Amino acid sequence: MPADSTPTSDTIADKNHLLEYMESGCKPPEKWRIGTEHEKFAYLVDDLSPLQYEGERGVRALLEGMIKFGWQPVLENGKPIALTKPDNSSITLEPAGQVELSGAPLENIHQTCSEVAEHLKQVKEIAKDLGIGFIGLGYHPRTPHAEMPWMPKSRYGIMRNYMPKKGSMGLEMMQSTCTVQVNLDFDSEATMVQMFRISLALQPIATALWANSPFKDGKPNGYLSYRSHIWTDTDPDRCGTLPFVFEDGFGFERYVDYMLDVPMYFVYRNGEYIDVSGQSFRDFMDAKLPGLPGELPTMTDWENHLTVAFPEVRLKKFLEMRGADGGPWNRLCALPAFWVGLLYDSQAREAAWELVKDWTPEEHLALRRDVPKQALSTPFRNGTVGDIALDALEISHGGLSRRNVLDWVGLDETHFLNPLFQIAESGISPAEELLSAYNRRWKRCIDPVFKEYAY
Repeated sequence: MPADSTPTSDTIADKNHLLEYMESGCKPPEKWRIGTEHEKFAYLVDDLSPLQYEGERGVRALLEGMIKFGWQPVLENGKPIALTKPDNSSITLEPAGQVELSGAPLENIHQTCSEVAEHLKQVKEIAKDLGIGFIGLGYHPRTPHAEMPWMPKSRYGIMRNYMPKKGSMGLEMMQSTCTVQVNLDFDSEATMVQMFRISLALQPIATALWANSPFKDGKPNGYLSYRSHIWTDTDPDRCGTLPFVFEDGFGFERYVDYMLDVPMYFVYRNGEYIDVSGQSFRDFMDAKLPGLPGELPTMTDWENHLTVAFPEVRLKKFLEMRGADGGPWNRLCALPAFWVGLLYDSQAREAAWELVKDWTPEEHLALRRDVPKQALSTPFRNGTVGDIALDALEISHGGLSRRNVLDWVGLDETHFLNPLFQIAESGISPAEELLSAYNRRWKRCIDPVFKEYAY
């Protein structure tokens, strides 16, 4: 490929350019928004198999059917691989055809829940005629990951080849997991740092509350959040709990330095993904990238690079909470409520920081290691993770109550936390409910999960 190092207005001049980009995410609290994303498994109702891309009842047919609701297709090599709307919402495909809604930036949880409900209504209308069902779990309960299909997205081909070089579970992560996450804003570097530290510390608590992936290949897998466990052996260069976030002096620059050390996957040029997996963005900034010698990166390259790190909390121009398993509708609405209550109210934020500020690096690591297996029962100091969950929920409830955002019948946002209080007060995670059903009324057969837990 011919080298072209001629700078353009979008060319990254130096690290300060990257810092300015990250800092540009700061916005006043009245402009803070909530972006919710959720993934779900699609399956054929008659035999419970995952959807292939092509075919009368495939993923492509599902996407093309959604166009009637005003979605615009995004094509790669002439094939629809995503849908978008002008409000910045999108429907995208994960590697094995998991269907993801990336919601629009919204002002409150009432709007978020309405968006989720409208999306599910639309996809179910198309799916009904195709004989397709949807289920929200953290890991595919039935089909072995080696038998899951691959979607025709070039970037996934690059990741597919690179993943096994760095960890034993990267392909399982790509093909067999689903999550729900929320993206939140900040008004300054100091606020970002406080939010990052709180959310990173409490991410295992969210993992416990949403633990919903106890099955693999049709039987129990020994974990309550197997999805969360998978991330512990996916790629140590780009995953984990980021201990440096809790160190003195952490801010935008320290995160930029981290991202400069995260190996690249690809560069997008002229409609094609160029494989530069394992190569350095630092080299790219010096026009010494082996895969594109002499070429300088653009800000679009940096934006793409920010998406290939997978820590438990991720920083872009906003913060992404990444610790929760996929689940049923009411827990999709509960996730943004939980984090907005904790982080969008200054009094709640201070209380949440008091809760976690003296946790040691060893305790952070122990929670990350043990919660996927034990969820709410995980021991912590003189109690359990369930005790911390109740404390965090009370803080979140107070934050949402003070926001006092009411719907048309006068309900504020606190009622979205009700499913979580029920889980935390019982001490029984969603995964343990699934295991009880499997061992009792399902007679150790996994198939009923597709009916009882379908959307």
